[in-house]
Amino acid sequence: MDVVLIALAAAAVTAVVVTLLLRTRAGAVALGPGHHAGKRARPPRGIGLLAPAPDGRDPDAEPESELRARRSELARLEEQVRAREAALQAREQAQADQARALEREREAVGAARADQVRALERVAALSPGQARQALLQELENEVRHDSARIIRQAEEETRHEADRRARSIITACMQRVAGGHAVETTVSVVELRSDELKGRIIGKEGRNIRALETLTGIDFLVDDTPGAVLLSGFDGVRREIARMTLERLLQDGRIHPARIEEAYEQASGELDRRVVELGEQAAFDVGVGGLNPELVKILGRLHFRTSYGQNVLSHSVECAHLAGLLAAELGANAKTASRAALLHDMGKAVSHEIEGPHAIVGGRLARRYEETEAVAHAMETHHNEIEPQTIEAVIVQVADSISGARPGARGQTLERYVTRLHDLEALAARHPGVEKVYAIHAGREIRVVVRPEEVDDDSAALLSRTIARAVEAELDYPGQIKITVIRESRATNYAR
Repeated sequence: MDVVLIALAAAAVTAVVVTLLLRTRAGAVALGPGHHAGKRARPPRGIGLLAPAPDGRDPDAEPESELRARRSELARLEEQVRAREAALQAREQAQADQARALEREREAVGAARADQVRALERVAALSPGQARQALLQELENEVRHDSARIIRQAEEETRHEADRRARSIITACMQRVAGGHAVETTVSVVELRSDELKGRIIGKEGRNIRALETLTGIDFLVDDTPGAVLLSGFDGVRREIARMTLERLLQDGRIHPARIEEAYEQASGELDRRVVELGEQAAFDVGVGGLNPELVKILGRLHFRTSYGQNVLSHSVECAHLAGLLAAELGANAKTASRAALLHDMGKAVSHEIEGPHAIVGGRLARRYEETEAVAHAMETHHNEIEPQTIEAVIVQVADSISGARPGARGQTLERYVTRLHDLEALAARHPGVEKVYAIHAGREIRVVVRPEEVDDDSAALLSRTIARAVEAELDYPGQIKITVIRESRATNYAR
């Protein structure tokens, strides 16, 4: 902007100078060739414009004074232009000096930074890429530790709150429910007054025992066991009919194929009546009414069925009590929950007749005999073959787990028990950093000992969570399993 102003001023000065020169040259021409520079030619007096002024002043003196004034103004303007040019040059020089100084400072900072990086590389013995990788690794460790701490804190808070609420609900239920348990086997025993009766049971050429086994479908074991005959079979109802048939024959004293068939018919009829009574009694104990007679009969047959040594009818009654109390505590439909829990294992009574999971079979039977969809759905979902959609279905699952997982409720064979412990230990041992694994408390707790130099405290918390998720995904087990990760550091020395 200053340059433009200076240019305009110079142009103006040039215009003024040119104008003055032109006027001066025009005046010289008007005076004529006889006029000398040092002496003005005076025109004759009395001729027009060259006549003296009325006030007596010389007319030739005015252009000279005007010319001097304009020359003075021109000199002053030229001086201002030169001053502005000098100021502009000084400012440009200052800006150039400042730019050179900034460039030198920038170069100095870059050199200092390069020297610092080289010094750090010498001290740390790391390249820039290695240092960047170390920094990223450190940040990753910090984030992992923070996430583990947050997860551990959230789990602790959730666990405390869940334990408090679960204790209050389950305690209220258990105060009023004390279900007994019975451990049944696949063998029934009929006591004999004397071993001489064993021969009569076998009969001539084994006709009697063959007739008994053909009618009942049960194996009669007449061996060296003193004073007893063993009845072996997986169907509890058939085994009970065989036991009742043999007792009737022993009381009557007549044992032959015709009498065996007659005693079998009587025992079957009596057992049918007993099954109905057992079903009605179970429904009455729970307070469930309006069951279809066929459902009552199927329910009563569960008395002769066991699951892991637990009587299924007793288990169903216990589940019905628990489900009703849980539903009442949680504000759900207690009648629906109790009814579904009482009937949830009904499919086990016909598992040898109808193929498929007993939960699905039970739901089909419930719909066939006009039970509500809510009851049938809760029955079908108690083993997660179908995703539960109602709170009553979830309550039936919880009640079934509580009844089956309580201490002493179910018995297991030694082989299954050992296999379960082995699977738990193998699953936990496959994770990195694990040194030893112990399955204790009948497989309800896993204690994992880790190597402290490989697993820190935060990693131990994450490891317990990882093992718990793996157990849930890969193993089937009743109740819950506690996973405890133990990390211990020891320093040992000897004083001599």
